[in-house]
Amino acid sequence: MRMFVAAIVLSALSVAAPAHAQTQAPAEPTTAAAPECGIDFEIWRKDVADEARAAGVGETGLAALASADIDTRVLARDRAQGVFNQTFIEFSSRMISDYRLKQGAANLKKYADVFARAEQNYGVPGPVIAAFWALETDFGAVQGDFDTLNALVTLAHDCRRPVLFRPQLVPLLTLIDRGIVPADVKGAWAGEIGQTQILPTDYLLRGIDGDGDGKVDLRGSAPDVIMTTANKIQHRGWKAGQPWLVEIRVPDEMPWDQTGRTNKLPVAKWTEWGVTNRDGSPLLDHGLNAGVVLPMGRKGPAFLSYDNYDIYLQWNQSATYTLTAAVLATRLAGAPPYDKRNPEPGLVGDAMRQLQQKLADKGYDVGGVDGILGVNTREAVRQEQMKLGIPVDGWPTPALLGMM
Repeated sequence: MRMFVAAIVLSALSVAAPAHAQTQAPAEPTTAAAPECGIDFEIWRKDVADEARAAGVGETGLAALASADIDTRVLARDRAQGVFNQTFIEFSSRMISDYRLKQGAANLKKYADVFARAEQNYGVPGPVIAAFWALETDFGAVQGDFDTLNALVTLAHDCRRPVLFRPQLVPLLTLIDRGIVPADVKGAWAGEIGQTQILPTDYLLRGIDGDGDGKVDLRGSAPDVIMTTANKIQHRGWKAGQPWLVEIRVPDEMPWDQTGRTNKLPVAKWTEWGVTNRDGSPLLDHGLNAGVVLPMGRKGPAFLSYDNYDIYLQWNQSATYTLTAAVLATRLAGAPPYDKRNPEPGLVGDAMRQLQQKLADKGYDVGGVDGILGVNTREAVRQEQMKLGIPVDGWPTPALLGMM
């Protein structure tokens, strides 16, 4: 095994590699001045070609760019993303399937030596890697049928979120130019490649030759996929030997305003307030701080999240997706199905948009009136709950809407 090194000009990768998103955009994008979005496509493409040439991309990569085109299917997919209208229970119940649990267990056994190397080298447990492998492509079975270069060209040229996708173009052209992936490589609509849907920057910077054949094949080699995924997760800040998520039981009354993923407190404090493991036993105190995550309010599922859980949000910005991935990892590590409990009905569709508009009118940044319960909307709900003197759990209900 050895690190895959691509000889590219530093300017091509002077940006921190953006994190992956299954159907949302990468989480860490930034780049130098990019060609203006939305301008005449041929002028825009020439600007990209000039930058790629300056970064060392040769004729093979430039020829691929010259043949690339806008894919309207990608734009339609980017604007849809209806999956994020689902609640955590709805989404996770569909995604944590018997098939994925059985295949995950089988793959953990089949590639036990590779997973062991991955944890030894990068500190990332096998179930964490296997959960992403399952959710992204069903262990390589469904890797996407979008032309990756066309997808990235489309999203980089489009004015909705070019800053998120533009940094991936030159790295992809570098991969093509060096014969690492073919010019017509297929993948997800947002430009990810391979069995855990790796973006081009990560392919170049984090790719690992896990099977020792002298190349990194993230589409066909399970060892390469496992080792590269572990390297990517470790690079995001994963802390070896520490937990990521534990299901808990919360009491009927506690300081709800202290809950939330980002409000990490000593485990002893949560114990003091009556929080226990799901079975009622005392929480294991690792000497770490943790936050209480209530994806559907204080009456729904409840979890204790540690620093390692924050790494999931660098993989995908959707709280629903990331919590599902973290829970699936606990299942593959031996945990039972989580307790759905009895959450209050939440707001969806027009009702959610109505709430968001009311919050926006009050000066809150809800991240857009789109009917999706994102991080900004949830935080605005918490702030409004605090002002109204009701339990602060970030869960938007009809009762809350009626009080505004």
